[in-house]
Amino acid sequence: MDSIFSQLNVALRGPTGTPQSPTETITRLSDRLAQATQIGDRRSTVLTLKGLSRDWKAEVGERALPGLVDVLLNDAELDEEIGKAVLDTLYVLCNVNEEAESGRGQLHTHIPPQVNKELGFKHTDALLADERVTHKLFALLAHQSFYLRLGVLELLLILLHNRRQVVQGYFLKAPVGATSVIAVLEEQRDRLRDEALIMFQTLVHQSPDIQKVLAFEGAFERLFGIVRAEGGLEGGHVVHDALACVDALLRFNSSNQSYFRETMLPPMLPALLLFPPSLKVSEEVPQAFALQFWDTPQKPANASLIVGIIGMLVNSKGGSVEETRTFSRCLVELGLASNAPTFLKTQALRLLPPNLGIPLPSIVVTPYMPVPGTNDEEWDRLEPASALDALVELVLHGEYNGLFGERRAKDGMELRAAALGVIQNFVQRDEIREAIVRAMLPADGSNTPPPTTPLLHALTAPPHSPLDIAAVTSTHLSCLLFAHLLRYAPRTKTLARSIIPQPNFPNTQPGGEFFVPADGGAPPPPPPAPEEEEEEPESLLQTLSEHLSLAFLSKNRADTSDQEAREWDRLITGGLGMLVEPINQMADSDPVIPGLCALLLGICYEFNREPGEITRATIHPILTRLGIDTLIGRITHLRNDDRFKAIGPDTLVLPYPNQASALPGVPGGGSAAAAAAGDVKKETEAEIWFDWAFVDFWKSNYYTVVKGVAVDPNEAPPTASQNAETEMLVASLREVIQKQSDEIQDLKRRLNEFTASAAAVDVQRIAQLEDDLKSMRDAFEVADDRRKDVEKEQEDLLVLLDEMNLKRSRDKQRMREAGLAVSEDEDDGLDDDEE
Repeated sequence: MDSIFSQLNVALRGPTGTPQSPTETITRLSDRLAQATQIGDRRSTVLTLKGLSRDWKAEVGERALPGLVDVLLNDAELDEEIGKAVLDTLYVLCNVNEEAESGRGQLHTHIPPQVNKELGFKHTDALLADERVTHKLFALLAHQSFYLRLGVLELLLILLHNRRQVVQGYFLKAPVGATSVIAVLEEQRDRLRDEALIMFQTLVHQSPDIQKVLAFEGAFERLFGIVRAEGGLEGGHVVHDALACVDALLRFNSSNQSYFRETMLPPMLPALLLFPPSLKVSEEVPQAFALQFWDTPQKPANASLIVGIIGMLVNSKGGSVEETRTFSRCLVELGLASNAPTFLKTQALRLLPPNLGIPLPSIVVTPYMPVPGTNDEEWDRLEPASALDALVELVLHGEYNGLFGERRAKDGMELRAAALGVIQNFVQRDEIREAIVRAMLPADGSNTPPPTTPLLHALTAPPHSPLDIAAVTSTHLSCLLFAHLLRYAPRTKTLARSIIPQPNFPNTQPGGEFFVPADGGAPPPPPPAPEEEEEEPESLLQTLSEHLSLAFLSKNRADTSDQEAREWDRLITGGLGMLVEPINQMADSDPVIPGLCALLLGICYEFNREPGEITRATIHPILTRLGIDTLIGRITHLRNDDRFKAIGPDTLVLPYPNQASALPGVPGGGSAAAAAAGDVKKETEAEIWFDWAFVDFWKSNYYTVVKGVAVDPNEAPPTASQNAETEMLVASLREVIQKQSDEIQDLKRRLNEFTASAAAVDVQRIAQLEDDLKSMRDAFEVADDRRKDVEKEQEDLLVLLDEMNLKRSRDKQRMREAGLAVSEDEDDGLDDDEE
């Protein structure tokens, strides 16, 4: 070894022994690398270039990269040390991220970051110019050397990061690409397996072909084997990476999803969450699933990946009925009856399919409640309830039924919004809506009022000052929930007008109607009997209007703070309102309430076409007194409000603008068990104003209402020809149709021209061919006739010749008989003739 470095030192110092510049040194080393015949010389040269590449990246890449590629292709597999050295050198040359190199103990001292990035991409492109390099790297993954395989994985990861699509294209053509990648997943050494999982995720990213190849090579089995070996959910980041690889193979790849369903692996997904895959609908979920320890930092992240995969499969096509039922039940139980982290419950509920494969009213869940002061170590088992009731209670009262107060934490509001979305999907059918609303009415022929449902109780709860955030949120969400029952359902609306709410007494229990401890505790005392009233009972619409009127009066008190006024606005937003007074608010006030009232007043005017006590003529003087421009301005201001514009199909919860303040008299207890354990920490607060269904309805009717408020009450309803918006829409559609029609006609014309041109060309060609064929037939007939004439002439000549020969023979015979002299030629000819 000393002799090698001694020779190398002489080579570096040059023939005169004087020191050389780095460029000259790298040039001499590159020449030495290309000319060296001994592998030891090449090894020492590569090791020196590796050291120089950190600070002289451009020079090494420009002069030595071809020689390094030759060493990789020819020597790396034979000599572990030179293979490791050339891989490290190529890693440095192609790396564009200094932080990655600093993690390996390799720091640039003078190369600017932008220059380093450009050089990395340049060297990557040069290295990938030859597909043999990538093929060789994948082949080296099967090598037995630990450090060689590690270097290959690190270099492949860099190349994939820089030029992923190029490497993916080479991988599909590599002779041993898929088998080498699958083999390295079975590696027992942690470092290699961890790097292989990271490289795997990048390799399959946005490449359905590679995903299919690896799936059919057994990637699913290897990945789930890693999950099992590492302890399932309790495993660390290795389990997370393996599950991320499974997700990458399945997401947006229907072929792999179908293949995955054909294996024995899908039941493992709920089993990893401790949910029995073969659990029947009538059987209770084991407590081991409902109550788990979630204090391991990596466990919630691992569970989130499994829930995401389950949700992806249950929302895709091709799943069996049994699979859909099991996966849906698992998500329902996780979201409603477990001690899982709040974000995990929210994810589970959001991933439930719109067409749920299980009936929510018939699914019985057993919720649990943390015992305050036990640091989540003790839990009360509550009475079983239907999944639908549990969802309603979750929407109205929050996680764990608001036992620990409501601080409007963002994750808690997201969970309630997710539950609201599940109920919205469940009540899409009219018969379900009618059944829920009909439960709020007395039985047919009975004067006994029905029991007050939790939804009706929250909907008709009168507002009290000072406001309680939990009560405001409950009333607001109950309005959104009730609106889902009425939207686009005329029969349900008719039933709702007949609802007569019972006197609403305060509910001293923090939970709902059915949430009572299952440890033998006494049930809550029944509410006091209502006092007899002489007045006629009020309908639901009258009750809501009265409550909103009280809310307007409380909001406009002189001692109301800005934040409390905002809470009153949020409470009023959830229901219907008395219209005129809020519209007359000053211009610098909150635009939400005036805008909503103006829109509602405009709807009442525009669509009130039936005779009755209140007609369009009755409402029109109010519009005139308020001012048409004022009404339109109020509605327009609402459209431009951030709380309105931010709402989307998947966006319901908005951040609260003031995180530090709190309402007077409002309990500041946290949500979930963290607050019960005294673990009070800063949480991001949030709020709900509108849902997407209302915003969509508002946008659909905005122009109609804005145009309608300026129309005389006696004017006939606008027809399609009178409605400016409709005219514009119709004109636009006509223009589009005309344009498409013109395009179709142009295509037809071009097709006809092409067909005609092709037909003309074909006709001409056929005619020409027919003429040629006819000419050829005529020529053939002439030639055949001539042939026959020639044959006939030949036959005639042969006959004539035979006759002449016969006559000549007879003449010679007569000459001999007459004693005349006959020449020998003639005799020979005669003899020949005779013969």
